Amino acid sequence: MQSSAQSSVHAGREVHAGREVHAPPDAAVGNPVDRFAPAGARPWLRLMRLDRPIGAWLLFWPCAWSFALAFIPANAPAFTAHHGWLLLLLGVGALLMRAAGCCWNDVVDRDIDKRVTRSQARPLASGSIGLRGAIALLAGLLLAAFALLLQFNGFTVLLALAAVPLVCFYPFAKRVTALPQLFLGMTFGWGALVGWSAVAGGLALPPLLLYGACIAWIVGYDTIYAMQDKEEDALLSLGSSALLWGEASRRAVALCYGAAWLLLLAAGASIGGGWLFYGGMAAAAAHFGWQATRLGSADNAVCLRLFQSNRDLGLLVFLALALGGL
Repeated sequence: MQSSAQSSVHAGREVHAGREVHAPPDAAVGNPVDRFAPAGARPWLRLMRLDRPIGAWLLFWPCAWSFALAFIPANAPAFTAHHGWLLLLLGVGALLMRAAGCCWNDVVDRDIDKRVTRSQARPLASGSIGLRGAIALLAGLLLAAFALLLQFNGFTVLLALAAVPLVCFYPFAKRVTALPQLFLGMTFGWGALVGWSAVAGGLALPPLLLYGACIAWIVGYDTIYAMQDKEEDALLSLGSSALLWGEASRRAVALCYGAAWLLLLAAGASIGGGWLFYGGMAAAAAHFGWQATRLGSADNAVCLRLFQSNRDLGLLVFLALALGGL
């Protein structure tokens, strides 16, 4: 970590080893990392994106959706304190793996990040953390996540480990494909399988439908996010759904959201979700529609707000599925 002599804070900016580093533009103003963390710890916490927890929420929701889905069938087990513990572990696991994924992404993209305005403040790109330090942090996060994973049943352990190739490949996807958002969807949506298996000890059609819904949802919201970087991605010859679809991106997002909603509905309906489930999904449909409508004249700031609003969409769907078990 940077010592206090090496890192100082001055009126909204920080200086690390003599180099001025501004806070990331998508970090919430007054977030706990900036307000309370020691100056030397901030680059490490930012490398894990703890100043921007939205990604951890978006990784957690597919796990939570699938977990709730597993309690809808008539023959589902009764919810116990042990299940509550498993849900908590899924949340902690999402936080750890999101942090590890960000470390890995920044290690791979450190040279690209230096040339993209929105990512120049990332710790590796700005030089506030060295490559060896980032790799050491990554190893520690992965070990902690693996220790947590061992608390689940054997099938879930193997299923979660099967996602490792996707996690490793994702940072390279934008270099070799025009649609890296699809690989993000396959990676971030994997929890839709893990949550169900944590309860049921296996897989079935409903979590597979849910996985498809998560992929469509993630492609949609990450296209919104990618719309902020279109010009720079084009200059760097990087793939992006926002570049691939161009002016049709807004319609494509609406189609992705529509597909996600229909697959979510099918997943719940296939195992007997009740009227509370359908009521909750109506609220989710309204949120999807609001995003698609609002995107029609979106600038970068609006794109960021719409992207972040998917945390609330995740909660609406989780409540629909949880109430569906009633």
